[in-house]
Amino acid sequence: MSNSIEFNAGERRYEIHVDGTLAGFTKALVDGDVVTFPHTVVFDEFEGQGRAGQLVTGALDDVRAQGKKVIATCPYVKRFIEKHSEYADLLV
Repeated sequence: MSNSIEFNAGERRYEIHVDGTLAGFTKALVDGDVVTFPHTVVFDEFEGQGRAGQLVTGALDDVRAQGKKVIATCPYVKRFIEKHSEYADLLV
């Protein structure tokens, strides 16, 4: 299975695709140099496969590459950053 994570500007979210099928997304509301993550969804048929972690990792790596900061209001993204301290520097 191949995964891809991309920012969908029209939907204002990062999306994870598995073999070309949308598997989930995390909303990403961009305001200048700050990205707020309010909600993350992985569809039922893709749950329990680590897709949410892959999605959030890709999104946070992209935010870092752009030199932006993060507000994590989504409980999943907040917990993810707490567990992966290498992303703590992204928090506003």
